[in-house]
Amino acid sequence: MSQIDACPLCDSNKVRPYYSNENASYLCCSDCDLVFLPKRFHLNNIDEKSRYDLHQNNANDVGYRQFLSAIFNPVEKYLDSNSKGLDFGCGPGPTLSLMFEEAGHSVDLFDKYYQNNSSVFSNQYDFISATEVLEHLSHPQMELDRLISMLNPHGVLAVMTQILTKKVDFATWYYKNDPTHIAFFSEKTLQFLANKWQARVEIIGDNVALFFPGK
Repeated sequence: MSQIDACPLCDSNKVRPYYSNENASYLCCSDCDLVFLPKRFHLNNIDEKSRYDLHQNNANDVGYRQFLSAIFNPVEKYLDSNSKGLDFGCGPGPTLSLMFEEAGHSVDLFDKYYQNNSSVFSNQYDFISATEVLEHLSHPQMELDRLISMLNPHGVLAVMTQILTKKVDFATWYYKNDPTHIAFFSEKTLQFLANKWQARVEIIGDNVALFFPGK
């Protein structure tokens, strides 16, 4: 196993073949349980952005807002009034940030293609959301460690991604078929992160997790 195939979340070399098809070969980390695509299968930035440009997220779409309520509702109940947040990976049609602003909070935006404002990484936040982002991260260790370090005391990092559960048949799982989806998190993976960060994790349904450092 080459060094390039080390786990991108925990750097472990204890990785094993997980699933292969005609397009890609997935690996699984024995230490943190992340399932991932090695870098040789990743799209380049131009092709990746072309895929993202196809997304039709609209802040006026009631169905999309309902989808986002799965992360908005559990986060908002933990927030004090006028909290400061960051929507990390907001995409071309930021909507979750508007929902928080409508509830009286302020939200900064970051997206490497659509809101590439690196000054946000010098700030501290009461809450950070990463909605349908984790599965796209080629450097999840660096990105997630940076986000957790940007929280104020008693802050919350909220992530939304389809969790790889035991009931998932990976061979037929729709979520892997998007070529920009390169990292898949199980409950064990999320608990690994919580333990690393000395955080409490609250897993909600099959696609939302909240991390509370120091709790």
